[in-house]
Amino acid sequence: MSVLDRFKLDGKVIIVTGGSGLYGKSISTALAEAGANVVIASRNVNDCTLWAEKLVSQGWNAMGMELDLGDEDSITCFVNDVLDRYGHIDVLVNNAVSRAGFENLENMTKVGWEDSQRVNSTGLMIITREVVKSMIKSNSGNIINIGSIQGVVGPNFRVYGDTGMTSPLNYTYDKWGMVGFTKWLSNFYAKNGIRVNCISPGGFGPGVDAMEGKEEFIENYKRLTPMQRFADEHDIKGPILFLASEASSYVTGHNLVVDGGWTAW
Repeated sequence: MSVLDRFKLDGKVIIVTGGSGLYGKSISTALAEAGANVVIASRNVNDCTLWAEKLVSQGWNAMGMELDLGDEDSITCFVNDVLDRYGHIDVLVNNAVSRAGFENLENMTKVGWEDSQRVNSTGLMIITREVVKSMIKSNSGNIINIGSIQGVVGPNFRVYGDTGMTSPLNYTYDKWGMVGFTKWLSNFYAKNGIRVNCISPGGFGPGVDAMEGKEEFIENYKRLTPMQRFADEHDIKGPILFLASEASSYVTGHNLVVDGGWTAW
């Protein structure tokens, strides 16, 4: 097999949660372009279906499905539906995130904290559990968790200046936990032929473009990033393809930081 062939995903069945969102669109596009059957899933099935149809119109294989990571029954039904349709699951990309209840500590409520954890912690665990069951049967599988630079270093609150923007406590908690979750899974399930890795990207330019009153934040972020820019829609495509493919067959338990140097200071 040539080195370029090791990056191909022909026939692979890949779930991307939140696959019609900001980073999700780039992730699902890269995987579909490499030949995978991509299942794009979230609560907003219309957005997932529309994005899948766009990928299909370009000659790739994709479908949108409904998935509520805050509902265990929805998760188990979704995984069973994917298995019924395709017979197996090769890769799970845990990309979805709920921002419900995100706050700083002094404004945090028990309800708000639990709302975010229902998806970002419990939902993450349940969908991974259900997919791993099928991967164990085939003695093969690959899980990629999409983290953040906020799970690598503590937030630099000075970057927000006087914009009123912030990085909520829940998000840091979730993303640091995701890295530990990755390492535990990778060590425990290596015996079952399952690899587990994490990608921790930096700020996403197209997402920032939609914000209001962002100018000071943009200036500060670029100044504090060695490459002096935000990530664009292409920057995560190479890393996700590498980890999803046989090109990374001896890589597991790794957190791949894609941040333009933000955490390298």
